[in-house]
Amino acid sequence: MTAWILPALKAALPHVGTILSAAAPVFTKKSADAPTSQDSTLQQQVAELQATAAKNDTYLKDLAIQMRTMLGALEQGAALEERRYRRLLMLCLATGMIGVVSLGLVLIVLLR
Repeated sequence: MTAWILPALKAALPHVGTILSAAAPVFTKKSADAPTSQDSTLQQQVAELQATAAKNDTYLKDLAIQMRTMLGALEQGAALEERRYRRLLMLCLATGMIGVVSLGLVLIVLLR
């Protein structure tokens, strides 16, 4: 039943680096040789955070679309496996019934 793990990992692993790089915002560092005011540094950091939040938003939308397609593929695969399971179950039941009937016929032949 863990057949869904491999496709899920294959779909998610290429995007882990992008997600991690987008999730770790890089703040403006204060340089020792350039005296700047705290307000301008804060404004620059806020602008960087807003840009990072916008990137995160697009990455999350892309990830949601990919997850939706992956879940659709998993549901389709699960439906296919369910049909295969039912077919095999019917085949096993028919084989069992044939075995019981043949055993009954053998017993009838042996007892006569």
